[in-house]
Amino acid sequence: MYLNSEHIKEFYNTVSEKINKIRAVTNRPLTLTEKILYTHFSDQFDGNYVRGADYVNFLPDRVAMQDATAQMAILQFMNSGMSKTAVSATIHCDHLIQANVDSKTDLGVALQQNSEVYDFLESASQKYGIGFWKPGAGIIHQVVLENYAYPGSMMIGTDSHTVNAGGLGMIAIGVGGADAVDVMAGMPWELKIPEIIGVRLTGKMNGWTVPKDVILKLAGILTVKGGTNSIIEYFGEGAETISCTGKATICNMGAEVGATTSLFPYDFTMNRYLNATDRSFVAEEADKYSDLLQADREVIDNPEKYYDRVIDIDLSKLEPHINGPFTPDAAYPISEFVKIVKEKAYPAKLEVGLIGSCTNSSYEDMTRSASVAEQALENGIAARSEFIITPGSEQIRFTCEKDGVLEKFEKIGGTIMANACGPCIGQWNRHNNPDYPNSIITSFNRNFARRNDGNPKTHAFVASPEIVTALSIAGKLTFNPLTDKLINSEGKEFKFNPPEGTELPPAGFDVEDEGYLDPPANSDNISVLINDGSNRLQKLQPFQPWNSEDIKSLRLLIKAKGKCTTDHISMAGTWLKYRGHLDNISDNLLMGAVNFFNEKTESVKNQATGKYCKVSEAARDYKRRDQGSIIIAEENYGEGSSREHAAMEPRHLGVKAVIVKSFARIHETNLKKQGVLAFTFANKEDYNLIREDDVFDITGLNEFTPDTPIKVTIKHNDNSTDRIGVNHTYNELQIEWFRAGSALNIIRQKIQS
Repeated sequence: MYLNSEHIKEFYNTVSEKINKIRAVTNRPLTLTEKILYTHFSDQFDGNYVRGADYVNFLPDRVAMQDATAQMAILQFMNSGMSKTAVSATIHCDHLIQANVDSKTDLGVALQQNSEVYDFLESASQKYGIGFWKPGAGIIHQVVLENYAYPGSMMIGTDSHTVNAGGLGMIAIGVGGADAVDVMAGMPWELKIPEIIGVRLTGKMNGWTVPKDVILKLAGILTVKGGTNSIIEYFGEGAETISCTGKATICNMGAEVGATTSLFPYDFTMNRYLNATDRSFVAEEADKYSDLLQADREVIDNPEKYYDRVIDIDLSKLEPHINGPFTPDAAYPISEFVKIVKEKAYPAKLEVGLIGSCTNSSYEDMTRSASVAEQALENGIAARSEFIITPGSEQIRFTCEKDGVLEKFEKIGGTIMANACGPCIGQWNRHNNPDYPNSIITSFNRNFARRNDGNPKTHAFVASPEIVTALSIAGKLTFNPLTDKLINSEGKEFKFNPPEGTELPPAGFDVEDEGYLDPPANSDNISVLINDGSNRLQKLQPFQPWNSEDIKSLRLLIKAKGKCTTDHISMAGTWLKYRGHLDNISDNLLMGAVNFFNEKTESVKNQATGKYCKVSEAARDYKRRDQGSIIIAEENYGEGSSREHAAMEPRHLGVKAVIVKSFARIHETNLKKQGVLAFTFANKEDYNLIREDDVFDITGLNEFTPDTPIKVTIKHNDNSTDRIGVNHTYNELQIEWFRAGSALNIIRQKIQS
């Protein structure tokens, strides 16, 4: 048991009292989002807040960190001056295990290769009062859902898919490590009040359609940035037909539309899941306060009046979807997908199918997929594509093994990998990684180019685990399991029946060793383990404060063309090993970004030498010459994960500003937190003014104030100039972060004073 029953009782009683006071102020019905947000304000609620405009300070209940991002978060926390975390926090070792051979082998290799990082994180957890989940225990979001999530609460996590916990009725938001430090240091955490998108679910899913298809369809409606600065709140009778873990799947992929988070109202499916995962005391209290854990009746009856946008999805008419390639919002119902594959000449042969991950590794997911595998077995058919299964936690793996679920996958040729992120985040040693256009399909969440295997020629598609399993058995993208037939071992045709599964294990969840280490009551004699000569870990030095002068003569580092996600800015995969060493990982800066001027990656012009080189090499050379640099990019810059390395690396290498057409929410905040100026073009067409040899002056910074545009002078090498306006979303506190050199510098000053 990782939650305290007395704390839960106190929590719900306090929420009830706060809601009564909030109702007296608002005098109107409330959405579920508003109830949770307002009860977590750090200041007294007065009702004078505008959605999508005003910044507010919050007091989250919990912080969760995964091992890749936890390294930098802990290194920053060590600089804060705090001796213990002010709120409950956990670290989960899930990102550094590479999928290669099988679960046992790969875990053993990871323990050896990453020992100093694991020792650092474990010792820091023991030192600062943080719960530690060992390598192999499971993926952070699945473990949080199984142990820590509860309706009505609020948490932040240093991973964009923290939003998974919305499946248990909580507001869970992905952030950068600096945000986590705010909360762990006992400081209020700042967020712009999001707008609220209401998604009304009606009807009931049937046949091959599953919760994954809800978010795949919604991604097609909203696109990768349609949910930016919004919370997606699901409601309607259809929501009650979806299991708790199915709800989590939907919330998990809300990150793919840019949403701040997503959540469902409390219902009996959550009650069942809480009871099944040894949190019956939470279910009992939630039942008492169930009216507080869902939107008010008036909101449900008149949603257009209370949500900023309402989207309707009829589950009974929803088809299975397949999304991709290269972006999670290219959504196609399966009835149209075969035609799309042929029209766009996507590689029809399916090389690999992968199921599991934090998105789709529940017992229900596994049993439904296993029912497809079992039909293939009965007809003497093995998977024609390579087939990889990634359990989400040791509890899921152990229970599925005990119940004979994993055996069915293995019998059709599947390989069970470690309870870790693995191929979902590029931690995959793909044995056959072809140098030609090829297709894979996953039940994961993201499918950007190079995301899974580092191969730009891989076309990655996203679907439900059931569809992935069926297509892996068929070995081709052009197979529709709803209508098409296969030839069995006797030469006869057979057609898959719709999959069947079990929401929760009939005999209950079981596990021998969850892999958890509790922090000691007294940690005075514990030292945090960092080897001074390590190439994996490096103590941080505070960034220098602004010198109170305008920033002039900035060299153009890169003008990025097209999509530029955090995977492009700070690639994962093999680079994960340097997540605790800022200088070493900075060598991957923008290595995936496409240079506008030659449409190449890792090829930008160094203005000082006239030669073309890697982006990081140019940035380091400018820094050695004491010349700052600037990044120019297009729409939704920084889309994707919460990794703050994508903001810390440019800061470390002397980038002073980033000017784009638009930002993804988390990345914009991360830049601000690290003291990098984050601006958007007042006129998006000004992007076209930028030339390869340009130099930039940013002036008027002594008058830097909220809602006031900044002027930038672009000096071309023919001695002509352009003077443009750039906009920003800085408030007074964020401007102080810039002046102080970083948000962490402000925290340290407050703690020391």
